[in-house]
Amino acid sequence: MAETFVQNESIETIIQRYKGTVYSVALSYVNNREDADDIFQEVFLIYFRTNPQFNDEEHRKAWLIRTTINCSKRVVDSTYRKRTVPMDEMEEESFEFQTKEENAVYVALQALPEKYRTVLHLFYFEDMSIDMICKVLDLKASTVKVQLMRGREMMKEKLKEEGYND
Repeated sequence: MAETFVQNESIETIIQRYKGTVYSVALSYVNNREDADDIFQEVFLIYFRTNPQFNDEEHRKAWLIRTTINCSKRVVDSTYRKRTVPMDEMEEESFEFQTKEENAVYVALQALPEKYRTVLHLFYFEDMSIDMICKVLDLKASTVKVQLMRGREMMKEKLKEEGYND
């Protein structure tokens, strides 16, 4: 389904169109809703303040994903986050999907190293082509293909450990 590209759409329209993408990419990086919420707001604030110009809708989506990844990396690499220790007595609000299998896939995906987690998320959850992932992550096609292959194998092993067979 080809979307008509409108350069100067309202920020509300852009947020509605890309809220799922931005939030899910952020959540896949930071593994908690509070940080993902902050990143979500930061990405759209940057979008609003900079008012970037795009060639087409694919370019806008790539920009939003790249910005989300950059914001997420800043949060993950922040000194504050590295120096804080979660309090044992506080229970983390759990994030649950509708089915046991979806939860198992999410947990297995989060256990992967970042480079595999990112390409798998973009490929399977954002329906991005290998070429588009290459552009967004500034990687060669062969690198993306290898990371997808290795990531799939790692996911398969992690799911087998949890009792899910082929």
